Amino acid sequence: MTDCIFCKIITGDIPSTNVFRDELVTAFRDLHPAAPTHILIVPNKHIDSINALENRDEPLIGHLFTTARQLAAREGIAEGGFRLIINTNADAGQTVFHLHLHLLGGAPMKHPMG
Repeated sequence: MTDCIFCKIITGDIPSTNVFRDELVTAFRDLHPAAPTHILIVPNKHIDSINALENRDEPLIGHLFTTARQLAAREGIAEGGFRLIINTNADAGQTVFHLHLHLLGGAPMKHPMG
């Protein structure tokens, strides 16, 4: 998608602070962090949201979560705890319509959510 900001980050057309990249996903620090550690993990393949997933995307979605686990350990937040968030569509707060997983940690999370 030529107008997708995350696609442009993946291709390197927009700079970001990348923390991980492989053939399936790219992870980078959020420009407006909501926690001391706030990393976005995005599939390199453009998928608008969870609603656009297909059965063939199951391995990719699993990889998003194992990447999150690895990054949480690398960032030193796995032991204390972390939160994973995927917003789907406007009512849930999705503002960039490229599926992405928020990895948040480094401080106690607030409740209740929503």
